[in-house]
Amino acid sequence: MHIEAFREYCIAKKGVTEGFPFGADVLVFKVMNKMFALTALDRLPPQVNLKCDPERALTLREAYDGHIIPGFHMNKNTWNTIYLQQVPTTLIRELIDHSYTLIVDGLPKKTRQALEDLE
Repeated sequence: MHIEAFREYCIAKKGVTEGFPFGADVLVFKVMNKMFALTALDRLPPQVNLKCDPERALTLREAYDGHIIPGFHMNKNTWNTIYLQQVPTTLIRELIDHSYTLIVDGLPKKTRQALEDLE
């Protein structure tokens, strides 16, 4: 997956905004102001950080040794760094969805309702 396709997939999700809170080189995607994905645009090969269930994170790291690793500059238990060009696109989309869902499920009820009410 190319970084442009990653961006398009993330930004198309309901309630998502993008920005550069950590500087001009780190693109961050948030749902209802909570981060679920980020990428350092200057890193080669392209890689992204996505939130993940801790048990699943370990399984993915074993299955994709060296291509999915503990999150760079993130909580190593709940974030993975994924090398975009070494992991199947279908899995990357699934992991974006998983990260998004984890964040949405953790939102306060009122915020989740506001997200549901968005068109």
